Amino acid sequence: MSVFELRQQSSPLVVSVPHDGALIPDDIRAVMNPAVTQSTDRDLHIGRIFDFEGISCSRIKANYARHVIDLNRPASGQPLYQNQPETELCPTSDFDFNPLYQPGQQPGAEEIERRTELYWRPYHVQLKALVDLAVADFGCCLLIDAHSINARVPRFFSGRLPDINVGTNDGKSCAGQLSQLLGQRLAHQGVFSYVVNGRFKGGYITRHYGQPESNVHAIQLEHSKSAYLDEQQNLSTGALQLRDFWESALRELLNELKSVSAIT
Repeated sequence: MSVFELRQQSSPLVVSVPHDGALIPDDIRAVMNPAVTQSTDRDLHIGRIFDFEGISCSRIKANYARHVIDLNRPASGQPLYQNQPETELCPTSDFDFNPLYQPGQQPGAEEIERRTELYWRPYHVQLKALVDLAVADFGCCLLIDAHSINARVPRFFSGRLPDINVGTNDGKSCAGQLSQLLGQRLAHQGVFSYVVNGRFKGGYITRHYGQPESNVHAIQLEHSKSAYLDEQQNLSTGALQLRDFWESALRELLNELKSVSAIT
């Protein structure tokens, strides 16, 4: 099975979906606990929200589960958030602290490096190629990193998460004009609650690829699953509203991107 699904189109918009995969290779699953099969850590169906028909974009979506390796963490394993809990490059527990591996079977340095070469690196080589192609063809790129998470995950945040959580690494990963326009669009819709640069400011993908000075603007969009899934974890009526909102908002951001790139 390929490491990722790829749809490449002529567009300055690139969508990354690193955590909506479910595959776990047999050799890795053999040393894992049954808890992995009940885990809700997957960004379930968020790839379908960002599978647009009315707007052109290149899209890369991971096929393998984040429990194999987390594509939104640096290969070095360095933490992204200071003094805040987060899972490792190759997670050893799920979001509810359940151990993913049988005793003594957690991946060591050699196994982590193997997974990095097999799964992490191919995804990022292809993602970089999509970003570079957008810049070569259009002079700029808008990279959207699409995620979702349960509305309540005490391990990472207290209370209930807003429906939409925008992360721009505190304004470092995209031009101010773009984040301002996105904030206006969010303020004028009355369906979804939202926050900008709250608990989720953007992971490795947003921070690494977002280089506004080089006309690459990256935004992480973290969603509460309750915004688009029902209690049976199927797409709800909110899913269509969410998809329509992002299709419209991203179209406006792409129009703004032209003027931002001309300025820079």
